[in-house]
Amino acid sequence: MEFEPVIGLEIHAQLKTESKIFCGCSTKFGGSPNTHTCPICLGMPGVLPVLNRKVVEYTIRMALATHCTIAPVCRFARKNYFYPDLPKGYQISQYELPLATGGWMEIEGTNGASRRIRIHRIHMEEDAGKLIHDDYKPFSYVDLNRTGVPLIEIVSEPDIGSPEEAASYLRAIREVLRYLDICDGNMEEGSMRCDANISLRPAGTGGLGTKVELKNMNSFKNVQKGLEFEIRRQKVMIERAEPIVQETRLWDAGRNVTVSMRGKEEANDYRYFPDPDLAPVEVDQAWIGQVRSELPELPEAKRERFVTDYELPVYDAQVLTSSKALALYFEAGLKEFARPKLLSNWIMSELMRALNKSEREIEACPVSPRDLAELLRLLDSGIISGKIAKAVFDEMFSSGKSAQSIVDEKGLVQVSDQSEIESAVDQVMSENPKEVSEFKAGKDKLIGFFVGQVMRKTKGKANPQIVNDILKKKLNG
Repeated sequence: MEFEPVIGLEIHAQLKTESKIFCGCSTKFGGSPNTHTCPICLGMPGVLPVLNRKVVEYTIRMALATHCTIAPVCRFARKNYFYPDLPKGYQISQYELPLATGGWMEIEGTNGASRRIRIHRIHMEEDAGKLIHDDYKPFSYVDLNRTGVPLIEIVSEPDIGSPEEAASYLRAIREVLRYLDICDGNMEEGSMRCDANISLRPAGTGGLGTKVELKNMNSFKNVQKGLEFEIRRQKVMIERAEPIVQETRLWDAGRNVTVSMRGKEEANDYRYFPDPDLAPVEVDQAWIGQVRSELPELPEAKRERFVTDYELPVYDAQVLTSSKALALYFEAGLKEFARPKLLSNWIMSELMRALNKSEREIEACPVSPRDLAELLRLLDSGIISGKIAKAVFDEMFSSGKSAQSIVDEKGLVQVSDQSEIESAVDQVMSENPKEVSEFKAGKDKLIGFFVGQVMRKTKGKANPQIVNDILKKKLNG
């Protein structure tokens, strides 16, 4: 029997506010343990939380960007569970009255066609602390710096049909969060985390199987690999007529397996009830309108504009808009060098290669858009060759110097003088009579050999087009 997966994702995104959701403590990552805390986020008796307005504004941004309906009134609830990193014994979250519901995201499906993934809800909540387990002693330590850091939880409907689509949806959500500048999307630092719910059903049917949750996966690769393993595991169990238990499982990246963590809780296990210390939040249309007017151009709209306005291939547009900073870099370069495709090619090849090799983000790129545009003008005007341009770019990236200064210092101006190139061609032909005879006998592919020899003689400076033209004329003469 063929089976198909039914997948839904719960994405937790840490908001980029300077202070926590209900107190004034810093949200900065990496402080000494338990230094970004106060009586409120430590859950001391008698303290009262005060809602951070910026948290609500950022959540409205994400709701608008994902086509959600924003509730005029939402309410916080207490989610009760007991764990060492939760000092109050409950988490302040939202339950029956979330801020936003009923949105959607467009992704590229497994077959390449556009797929709409519905969003069930987006709600606000506070983060818990962090447990650190001693590798050598039977002790665990708790760091409560993260306690009270603001999160939004983005819950999809079970519309995702494959691990590849799950990774694509996660990337799309991360793109939007980063474009909105409300979350840095750093999964390694835990500022974006993902839980996946997955079940199998017979292909082509409409029912739902027993749901298993995969908890706290921290990379696109782990989400995809964890779901792939779980599909295989559940399929084997169904074929063996073994019951699938509704549970929470963890992905063990070292062994590439999921392992049981605990039985899956239901809503009633958390004993939700409205938080008596926090009043309902009213969101009026004026506030929504103000936030909407301040939204930036989002990834999908930017991709469409790059294809339409700059006549770029869809693939180029997808790469260039994969981050807001990269898209800004491209458009800044266009102001200096108005050939979109050539600029796109260099950004996607040489620039991104150098960034990946040096493990830098585009924001830390030592070659500015203006400097790259200057290099491409030198190339486009024939002053330097493509080979020399690549060498100059590497020097620019490592030294921070401009293209023109490197070309001047090293005497890299391309040779376009016909007589000088013709002299080099004559030398190459006289030094290689055998190859000349073979070419004249029909071995046309030897043209590449002759071009290479001429370029070597001119130390890579000869204009390749002129070299080709002279070679063809003399070899066919």
